[in-house]
Amino acid sequence: MLKSSRRHFIEKSSLFAGAIAAFPNITTGKKSGGPVIIGEGNYQYEVDHNFAKLPDKFSWQTTHNVAIDTEQNLYVMHEGRPNQKDHPSIFVFDPVGKFIRAFGSQFQGGGHGIEVRTEGKEQFLYITAYQNVKSFAKLTLTGDIVWYQRAPMNSGRYAEGEDTTTKRDWGRNKFMPTNTAFHPTDGSIYLADGYGAHCVHHYDDTGKYLSTIGKPGKNDGEFNLPHGLWIDSRDPEDPTLCVADRANSRLQWFTLNGKHIKTLAEPFILPANVDVHNDLMLVPDLSARLTLLDKNDQIIHLANDDNWRKQVTANGNKLRSQPNKWIDGKFIHPHDACFDKEGNILVAEWVSTGRVTRLKKI
Repeated sequence: MLKSSRRHFIEKSSLFAGAIAAFPNITTGKKSGGPVIIGEGNYQYEVDHNFAKLPDKFSWQTTHNVAIDTEQNLYVMHEGRPNQKDHPSIFVFDPVGKFIRAFGSQFQGGGHGIEVRTEGKEQFLYITAYQNVKSFAKLTLTGDIVWYQRAPMNSGRYAEGEDTTTKRDWGRNKFMPTNTAFHPTDGSIYLADGYGAHCVHHYDDTGKYLSTIGKPGKNDGEFNLPHGLWIDSRDPEDPTLCVADRANSRLQWFTLNGKHIKTLAEPFILPANVDVHNDLMLVPDLSARLTLLDKNDQIIHLANDDNWRKQVTANGNKLRSQPNKWIDGKFIHPHDACFDKEGNILVAEWVSTGRVTRLKKI
């Protein structure tokens, strides 16, 4: 996460404090000797902050993203550390949280996004990496590389040499991809360059560059850290591309060809990604919040506590490295979240010790 984004994080938390009060806080965090439950009504979830069990030979690092395959196995992407090149950055767990395998050491120091896609009878992982890795790759579910590429230079958005460099530098002519999404019919791929050119690239189903959506800015159709994206299939007759425009504190929707449709700002602070299950859209917000949108975009907060958020953002987000001060049922920095086929939710947080939480639908 960029230092400038951390400053923005603190500023936004203060700026939106008044706006937060306009939305109901339904986080309950109930605990009376039994399980911790968050949510209300039809949207209640049992919290398990220790769902994924890691063998002693590996260590949790800063957790970034999560994805589920068709067998309901969980894939967890870690940012990792450049000085641990022999340590995997991708861990895989079965549906009850038991460790299966680990791989992906080549993404150490820059692992960011991970998604699973079924192609014919096979499933593949799509990986995005930033910082000093700066790449976009397709892997098998066991970690073999199908293809691996860097900046799409024919987009005209990057400085010379950005397709070969691994130097850890930042700027809007750099390639710092964050997440991917997939066209529902033609198999093409959308790639968010959140920390670099602040745009969304469109590739065909083989990874060949096609076009670019958006540019840096604050107007509709422009981005300031387009961090996450997904296909909004809540209206199956009219799927759209939804982008979590994080530093602009909003979601934006586009046609699948890249034309802007609408923007939803409130109640988001730092929306980090998007996932969809039936009529629900899931939005992890880096500012200690987890939100659902129904099919009419009505807000359902699962985790939203302004007093807790002030503690989280105090002293430069110091709480992220102090797990002894964390409270069950409350989140620090939700960086990514996804549904499984039953509607349960898996959450990865941007915390230095790593944390993956399972929210079991009640």
